[in-house]
Amino acid sequence: MIRFWGWRGPISPLIYLSSNLLSLAGVAIVTTAAVFWMFLLPTTLSGEITHPYIGILVFLAVPAAFFFGLALIPLGIWLRQRREHRKGLYPTSFPPSNWQNRELRRLVYFVGATTFANLVIASQVTYGAVNYMDSVTFCGQTCHTVMQPEFTAHQNSPHARVACVACHIGPGASWFVRSKISGTGQVFAVLLNNYPRPIPTPVSNLRPARETCEVCHWPAKFGSDRLEVIPSFADDEANTLTKTVLLMKIGGGASGTGIHGVHVGAGVRIRYAYSDQARQTIPWVEYSGRDGRTTVYQAAGTKGPGALPIREMDCIDCHNRPTHIFQLPERAVDSAMAAGDISPSLPFVKKESVEILRGNYASREEAAARIPAALAGYYRQHYPALEQQRGPEIARASRALVGIYDRNVFPAMRVSWGTYPNNIGHNDFPGCFRCHDDAHASADGRKITQDCGACHNLLAMSEPSPKILSDLGLADAAK
Repeated sequence: MIRFWGWRGPISPLIYLSSNLLSLAGVAIVTTAAVFWMFLLPTTLSGEITHPYIGILVFLAVPAAFFFGLALIPLGIWLRQRREHRKGLYPTSFPPSNWQNRELRRLVYFVGATTFANLVIASQVTYGAVNYMDSVTFCGQTCHTVMQPEFTAHQNSPHARVACVACHIGPGASWFVRSKISGTGQVFAVLLNNYPRPIPTPVSNLRPARETCEVCHWPAKFGSDRLEVIPSFADDEANTLTKTVLLMKIGGGASGTGIHGVHVGAGVRIRYAYSDQARQTIPWVEYSGRDGRTTVYQAAGTKGPGALPIREMDCIDCHNRPTHIFQLPERAVDSAMAAGDISPSLPFVKKESVEILRGNYASREEAAARIPAALAGYYRQHYPALEQQRGPEIARASRALVGIYDRNVFPAMRVSWGTYPNNIGHNDFPGCFRCHDDAHASADGRKITQDCGACHNLLAMSEPSPKILSDLGLADAAK
């Protein structure tokens, strides 16, 4: 057995052992990845990368190759040493390892320079990769088909400039680690093409809203009453416009009044049991009020939660689509007509638009071709003179309809009209009536109220020109 002294001893075997095919391949891969990284470096210096595939290349593919090559170098050395020891081929002596050895000096210089370069590259790509994986581009566009519905909805929402991780992860290392572990499983699901279509909601492992939503939205702060004007166009030839005017009682703060005060105010704690994954059926509710009293309400015909899961209520139980908002065709067309994207003066445009949107289209590309053709064909058949005179308006309405479809329907993910219920309100989905249905009663006969005045004052109901808007100086809104 050869005994080596000081630092010189281990160097000679290392030089000898590193001359193997696997280690040399590792050196080649590391060098190639480093060259690619240097060519791609200018794209990272310009700021956030907006193209998802460039981001994958810069922060995922190149770093993966780089670290894989680094791992091959010691692996090749270890395998060669083990193989030669077994076969008795390992040398008993090596060339002298001193500074006068020219080959050793060159190796030390090379290893020193490459080690420094590797540290620079590794630190940069690691930091860049973490930041890139937290970007909206990565979350929404890397797995394009899977996240297309949610990303599209996010881009058209009130939170369009809020990063996905601000709500889905929030601050702190523990939730960051959890999200990355969960994301690993999602990556394999995408690679194996066995992810669910559509993505089920609500997200079971979402961070509590009190740690994310309430960073910006503080329920303890009192919210004044809010005027809500809801336009609606009829299905008649004139697309008759009516408006509903509500005064929403937001509340909150120390008074404990209004919607927020009663549900998430100080001292209030609500738990509920649900019998379906979407949390649309709620047979049991436990309400602990500011006075310290706890009351249990059960839906008619039920016997308590039993083995059902129980959840403590927070913001997203009502605001379940704060960012990923999908509309029904009737609501979407009303909004487009109120905004002027679809001219209300086109006869029967509301009725025809909704029917066209509800048509069966195999893909978004097919919808983009058939929707404009269907609307133009309707006016060509029933109003030929108008189709000639107002062609540009019809074309603009067609583009608006294609936009509505593209924001709400995604055949590849089996997302269609009404796939994701919205719990705000109670017109299109059960929403508030999941609990406020006049069927949840306590042991002493009290019920969860269904009184409309508890949440809002109805100032006008489907009126052509609500007087309240004129009285408030909102004459334009009344037209």
